[in-house]
Amino acid sequence: MIKKILISQPQPTSEKSPYYDIEKAYGVQCIFRPFFKVEGLNAKEFRNQKINILDYTAVVFTSRHAIDNFFKLAKEMRITIPEDMKYFCVIETIALYIQKYVQYRKRKVFFGTTGKIADLVPLMAKHKEEKYLVPMSEGHNEDVTKLLDAKKLKHQECIMYRTVDNDFSEEEKKAFDYDMVVFFSPMGVKALYKNFPNFKQDKIKIGTFGQGTAKAAQDEGLVLSLQAPTPKYPSMTSAMNAFLRDQEED
Repeated sequence: MIKKILISQPQPTSEKSPYYDIEKAYGVQCIFRPFFKVEGLNAKEFRNQKINILDYTAVVFTSRHAIDNFFKLAKEMRITIPEDMKYFCVIETIALYIQKYVQYRKRKVFFGTTGKIADLVPLMAKHKEEKYLVPMSEGHNEDVTKLLDAKKLKHQECIMYRTVDNDFSEEEKKAFDYDMVVFFSPMGVKALYKNFPNFKQDKIKIGTFGQGTAKAAQDEGLVLSLQAPTPKYPSMTSAMNAFLRDQEED
């Protein structure tokens, strides 16, 4: 029976989060505990890349972290983002998050349906005239560059944030008694084994978001109980809801 779920993300800021609906519906407790932290570059670090944000007409966002740090840097450098700047996001939930910073207009916000950058590229290719800026994390691979080069798009990748460890305290390690653990990135899986080198899954259910995360978990020998996004369950909360409903019916 699932009673205590570790969600390896920050606690939702909205009281209307679907996670809270899941808690009420199934009598479970969701504990939000990020396995790593994201730190944005400061203006000096960003300027060292010799990139001028205003040279670009469109920005590609692959995560909320990218959105937060793009607008934070713009504010820190006193850059006013033009009203006609276009935004291309890998999935609608990320696109909607832009409302935190700018007025959402469909004519300048575009999004994919799968959460994969590869599936966003054909949409970007329909706007070949744009000059794309792609905020990335420190240590990113060259996959995005290769995809955009293949479509002959004008683009520039830049580093705007980095991830750092958010290690478990000794007290947290002793209190690790979860029935389910949900991962959202390969780094989260890596962090689990860094903090718990002798981790054994036993009866713990594992959920993953994204193909890369699923592969990282399976490479460690973990058995997955649920995965998202899928055409049927585009979000982790929808996948969790279906899984817990099925558990109750068994």
